[in-house]
Amino acid sequence: MSEVLKAPLTVEFPFTRSLGPVQSAFLTGLRERAVLGVRTADGRTLVPPVEYDPVTAEEIRDLVEVASTGTVTTWAWNHAPRRGQPLDTPFAWALVRLDGADTALLHALDAPGPEHVHTGMRVRVRWAEHRTGAITDIACFEPYDGESAQPTGHTGQFEDPVTGIVAHARLDYTYSPGRAQSAYIKALSDRRTVGERCPSCRKVYVPPRGACPTCGVATGEQVEVGPRGTVTTFCIVNIKAKNLDIEVPYVYAHIALDGADLALHGRIGGIPYDQVRMGLRVEPVWTEDSRYPDHYRPTGEPDADYETYKELL
Repeated sequence: MSEVLKAPLTVEFPFTRSLGPVQSAFLTGLRERAVLGVRTADGRTLVPPVEYDPVTAEEIRDLVEVASTGTVTTWAWNHAPRRGQPLDTPFAWALVRLDGADTALLHALDAPGPEHVHTGMRVRVRWAEHRTGAITDIACFEPYDGESAQPTGHTGQFEDPVTGIVAHARLDYTYSPGRAQSAYIKALSDRRTVGERCPSCRKVYVPPRGACPTCGVATGEQVEVGPRGTVTTFCIVNIKAKNLDIEVPYVYAHIALDGADLALHGRIGGIPYDQVRMGLRVEPVWTEDSRYPDHYRPTGEPDADYETYKELL
């Protein structure tokens, strides 16, 4: 087989985190149009603030407001903004040292073109119209040739502080599984499971990796395995995943297909979750248009003896 598969792939999830007192004050300050940093024991002001001194590792809580104007210390032009970035027109990513700070803050700089950006240029914060207590409350930086802004002297105390954030992570890329896994995926379209045998140790790996992880030699001999197999280990899932139409609790297991020397992952169905066990004999269940087994169900055979699968745990 000469064709190697490839396809676009998106990994996306919301990341929820709580904030400590320093980050809470920083983000709440942005909501109120104030930029807060922290002062270290040796008098440096760090923006964005951190909870521990990067030099001494001592905890720092001394909040201090800095100006909303600053100086570009370095920059890079972004000629093709991507989804979710601060601006939808070309802009510069810039490190800006705000007046009163000793470190630089990374954010977008709105400029007509790269010829209008240079190290040492003066900029100011452009505040977002609707602010919620996030770094996006700074819409971007913009060129500025006026006087340095004066801090208001904010202490960092707020009646309604931001205590947590949800950051949406997304990664778009093109994935190619390589020769071995391309053959594996194509076999699944025919409802067959194919692995590859190591010419040295003779183990059969499913899914195949193109090389033996034990011996380090290339594999090429295809071996059809299964379709039945044995549950080696498993876990009970009690948290429902977003956009996954499966009721909890359910069981996700390692399944050693007959003839394979490596267990693969699969969901167990057709049996109450609390009756799934090591050694359970299972077979794949395909839906009408699925490219891979929807789940595995018990075959009705006697459980496999532990000695037959102990090396696959």
